[in-house]
Amino acid sequence: MTKNFAILGVGGYVAPRHLKAIADTQNTLLAAYDTSDSVGILDSYFPSASFFTEMELFDRHCTKFKSGGGNLDFVSVCTPNYLHDAHTRYALRLGADVICEKPLVLNPWNLDGLRYTEEQTGHKVNNILQLRLHPSIIALKEKIDKGPQDKIYDVDLTYITSRGYWYYASWKGDVRKSGGIATNIGIHFLDMLVYIFGGVERSVVHLSTHDRVAGLLLLKRARVRYFLSINAHTLPEEAVREGLRTYRSITIGDEAFEFSGGFTELHTESYRRILEGRGFGLDDARPCIELAYDIRNAEPVGLVGDYHPMAALPTEPHPFGW
Repeated sequence: MTKNFAILGVGGYVAPRHLKAIADTQNTLLAAYDTSDSVGILDSYFPSASFFTEMELFDRHCTKFKSGGGNLDFVSVCTPNYLHDAHTRYALRLGADVICEKPLVLNPWNLDGLRYTEEQTGHKVNNILQLRLHPSIIALKEKIDKGPQDKIYDVDLTYITSRGYWYYASWKGDVRKSGGIATNIGIHFLDMLVYIFGGVERSVVHLSTHDRVAGLLLLKRARVRYFLSINAHTLPEEAVREGLRTYRSITIGDEAFEFSGGFTELHTESYRRILEGRGFGLDDARPCIELAYDIRNAEPVGLVGDYHPMAALPTEPHPFGW
């Protein structure tokens, strides 16, 4: 049965993946909202969807539709990170289930508020945690689950996704709005690590700046050294030679774990699971939200102890002098 969707935040980077997922699952987009009117992407998927640049008009349209007997089944939330909490609550109170992009919220206690709103409205929050659905991640989790239960794995995670100066002028460059590097680009990897290797027993942050964060995670079944960066100057030479702007690497012991492909359909698969009632909810999202919050608020200890080797790369000042 076809479901009716609305979307908050249709002009950003991730919204096209949600539009494609709605279309791929044979559902309908009724309405969209964004403060920017550069949303021509709608023509590729739902040209008949109503569009609003003012939240009040979007709300009036949806409310009128529902009061006229229409059914709004889901609201997809793709707005900036700091608005996810408020927009998810709004959608629940509008009378819809929610599909929210990462991170679900910035602060762990916001999850308690969402739980209360779920209970009051009878509707559900679903978080996009798509790496859990990646075939290579599924295979790795099965391998670890079936392996020796007392084994502690040595893991190195490196994720560099280059960003230009525009990043710092946008909400993403404001730690109060994005949650900083660990949250903005790292939340899925943090979720993946805890999902596979178990809960956090200790977290040490060695380095945390405007463009990178590095630390050590002691998980139930792994010691993880991580390095996350948006600075292109931290790309390894082999990536630069190939003209790449993004670099992902996970090593487990001496073995490289390959998962560079297979990302394009993960949002569609996430939607399929949600529509089947198998989405990832508040309890699933909590561990990575708590971990990202702890990393963001930790006092870096410096390059002492067991740290990721790329943490020793020369740091650079903020491009805007902040």
